Amino acid sequence: QVQLVESGGGSVQAGDSLRLSCAASGRTFTMYTMAWFRQAPGKEREFVAAISWSGGRTSYADSVKGRFTISRDNAKNTVYLQMNSLKPEDTAVYYCAASIYGTTSSSGTYDTWGQGTQVTVSS
Repeated sequence: QVQLVESGGGSVQAGDSLRLSCAASGRTFTMYTMAWFRQAPGKEREFVAAISWSGGRTSYADSVKGRFTISRDNAKNTVYLQMNSLKPEDTAVYYCAASIYGTTSSSGTYDTWGQGTQVTVSS
């Protein structure tokens, strides 16, 4: 089973950019759909973006479409989330997740999660 470690979070100003990384251990990384979710204080965890095992299919939440880009480098066992034009409402803990299913937005289909990385966007 794959294990996930996120990095790249931090505190930025509105309009800035950040790139999150999720490093996966294990030789089966290419079997998994990878996704990013986020959870703001007092709110439910929500889907952000997902990418298929080949990278050929992606999906995004409407709230981040056009601003965030998910990508993966299977040679490095890493998935990325490039976040541009950040807004205060993007403030949350961001989690990387892995699934054997397709690019679903349902958190219940992801059975492996990282520990999360904090992103704080100030106005």
